[in-house]
Amino acid sequence: MFTKLITAAAVSAVLLGGLTACNDKTQPSSTVAETKAAPVAAATVDIGINVNAMDTAVKPGDDFYQFANGNWMKTTEIPADRSSTGAFLVAFDATEKHKAELIANLVKSQHPAGSDEARIADFYKAYIDTAAIDAAGLQPLQADLARYAEISNKQQLATVLGSNLRADVDPLNATHYATENLFGLFVTQGLATPGEVLPYMLQGGLGLPEREYYLSDSPKMADIRQQYRHYIETLLNTAGIADAAAKAERIFALETKIATAHVSREESEDFAKSSTIWSRADFDSKAPGIDWQAFLNAAQLGQQPRFAAYHAAAITHLAALVASEPLESWKDWLVFHQINAHTDVLPAAIDNAYFAFYGTTLSGTPQQRSRDKRALGALDEYLGDAVGKDYVEKYFPASAKAKVGEMVQQIIHAFHQRVEALQWMAPTTKKEALAKVNSLVVGVGYPDTWLDYSHYQVSATDAYHNEIAGELTRYLQQLAKIGKPQDKHEWWMVPQIVNAVNLPVQNALNFPAGILQPPFFDAKADAAYNYGAIGAVIGHEISHSFDNNGAAFDATGAMRNWWTKDDFARFAQQGEALAAQFDTYYPFPDLHVNGKLTLGENIADVAGLAAALDAYHASLKGKAAPVIDGFTGDQRFFIGFAQTWATKMRDQALRQRIATDGHAPGMYRALTVRNLDAWYSAFNVQPGDKLYLAPEQRVKVW
Repeated sequence: MFTKLITAAAVSAVLLGGLTACNDKTQPSSTVAETKAAPVAAATVDIGINVNAMDTAVKPGDDFYQFANGNWMKTTEIPADRSSTGAFLVAFDATEKHKAELIANLVKSQHPAGSDEARIADFYKAYIDTAAIDAAGLQPLQADLARYAEISNKQQLATVLGSNLRADVDPLNATHYATENLFGLFVTQGLATPGEVLPYMLQGGLGLPEREYYLSDSPKMADIRQQYRHYIETLLNTAGIADAAAKAERIFALETKIATAHVSREESEDFAKSSTIWSRADFDSKAPGIDWQAFLNAAQLGQQPRFAAYHAAAITHLAALVASEPLESWKDWLVFHQINAHTDVLPAAIDNAYFAFYGTTLSGTPQQRSRDKRALGALDEYLGDAVGKDYVEKYFPASAKAKVGEMVQQIIHAFHQRVEALQWMAPTTKKEALAKVNSLVVGVGYPDTWLDYSHYQVSATDAYHNEIAGELTRYLQQLAKIGKPQDKHEWWMVPQIVNAVNLPVQNALNFPAGILQPPFFDAKADAAYNYGAIGAVIGHEISHSFDNNGAAFDATGAMRNWWTKDDFARFAQQGEALAAQFDTYYPFPDLHVNGKLTLGENIADVAGLAAALDAYHASLKGKAAPVIDGFTGDQRFFIGFAQTWATKMRDQALRQRIATDGHAPGMYRALTVRNLDAWYSAFNVQPGDKLYLAPEQRVKVW
């Protein structure tokens, strides 16, 4: 049951990419090397644009990011317990403060047995009781370690691998592919099976972020591999596992072969290559090597007739490794990952060893977050809806939900008008595009229905048990969806996360309460700022329905080609131009942004920002925008957009971000403005300015 926590502590933008998806057990991210100056807090929040954050000595047409954020960059230091900081962290810190108040009140109160409030309080108590965790030592692990020790043949190995399967990946909504289990499970409508909810099988089994960490010939990657091999041995030694050096060697060698079996990150993000459907019999014929019946029975999927083989080629190769690799190597691998995936609820020496590698070596973060803050993140992972329900009742006003809901409808309308006005698109393609826009299902703030935790038994004294039981609870919640009609209103984020998401097979959008606050949204701010900040977020998520992946889905959420050949060629041409544009951005002399990997997010930024600007102009109802702080409405709109991408990142985290994340770093996303004609007019950007693009070079996707 190997699961990395992906929580609101990540301040991630699963689709926004503010600080990379992670928590204390993985690695946050952000952007640009630090500049030493007088240290200040992570950021300050003004109403509307933050004039003090700007460096107006910089010419907007030469470096718009520095113009909008230059002083913030000079005076802000990354907190010691973070690998990055930025606008997302401001909102996250505000949310975390509210959650801390909420949980403190729950912990000191009495609650009915079996209530969600009792579960929250007990989970928190067990998680922060590090004395009890240290005293328990490896005892909580013993049942799992015994399961692995008893494996004597490959059929038993298949049973254990199947019993460990968990719903711990999300390729469609979160671009989250990593699981320490050999396979990951995801449940939703099939990519090419409208109306049919299926279990998706994905590749897994690695301890490093993804395959290139094992296979790249880069000296930096080679150094990380060496340190990871040392970490495996350290963790095993710290846990008291005998013969740690030899076992670490076997584990690392096996993981290298697993990495070779994986498909690339770029291929993972290509939905057209990931829509394969396998029957139960296909597993035996196309992926021999595992006793699939034993595996699926143990995974409670023994009677399931059809699966989405998301990583079909990798499933084949991983199954072959199960057959070919020594049983002892697999047993060693199981032990290591059982420990590695749950270090936060094991003794401090183990927890600290994990952080030293994943937090410091991989991300450059010098200091572990405090235990109470980590507990809040763990609650978001295991009881996220229960916490979220209480959170929105106390901290998310109905007025904010109504205002943002109104903005969403205005931006959807603007996008509709943009599609209507396209001259290059054939009527048949346009009809399908408009149907997608008009049928979007939008959730603002929080879901209509909440997850049921009534079968989740939480202990006030056993933190390890709570994680294992929480992973199983999540798994069973997801399995229960198989074979039922798809719920287009299903949420894939907790309300308290600072993020937003487009759900392609649901043709739906979620805007959690966590991001509907400063610096992204402030009811007291002027319209120009709000449309440039949260409006661009809204436009971004709407536009994901029409990025290079989203454009492959129709209004029902089915992956179907609804384009004419000429229309798609024109669309693809613009995508290629945008990818080439981002390939020119170099955070380091030896490393540039991957324009192809980040293309979907960059398309959504361009189209979303344009739609948000249209909606802002429409909101003026023909009146002239006021000049505030010396800036026009359009200037404040663009500055507001750039300031939401204020980010600083430690070098290690930035390198990891570029290697593994589909989002470009914030300073480059702020440069999306280069593709909007209105930006040139607003700041008088002229030929010869460093960011100037000739009109024919500006990417206009929608």
